[in-house]
Amino acid sequence: MLQKTLVILKPDAVQRRLIGKIISRFEEKGLQIVGMKFIRMTQELARKNYRQHKGRDFFEPLIRYVTAGPVVAMVLKGKEVVETTRKMAGFTFGTKAEPGTIRGDYATSSRFNLVHVSDSQEAAEAEIDIFFGTDEILEYDAVDNPWIYDMSQGTII
Repeated sequence: MLQKTLVILKPDAVQRRLIGKIISRFEEKGLQIVGMKFIRMTQELARKNYRQHKGRDFFEPLIRYVTAGPVVAMVLKGKEVVETTRKMAGFTFGTKAEPGTIRGDYATSSRFNLVHVSDSQEAAEAEIDIFFGTDEILEYDAVDNPWIYDMSQGTII
């Protein structure tokens, strides 16, 4: 079964002109973009999305960071998509992220870490609802799915 998750390319990814490179990684992996928008995250939106961190010492700096410039919010669809995007993003802190991950290849900061990826299926569903209306997510059959997933039994395995 294919699932959905939220990925946000944060202001540092936008300012460093890494949008195309990062999106390409997800597409090359076989993940399907079913929603995408270029926005400026408001304080209200940021506080709602990161509410689980309220009260922690990094909360206010995080809010300032993600509202400092435009972001790209995306809904990606794929098999085990939450786990896949988390592995692709790499460890939160750029200096500790493995080479080959987005953060491992492009980030050197603990705070400026280029991408937000949902940490569970439940979080993904809630976060998608924060950033996207149901009419902004486009369901369509990706013609390459039989070449990405094992469908030998008539369904994605």
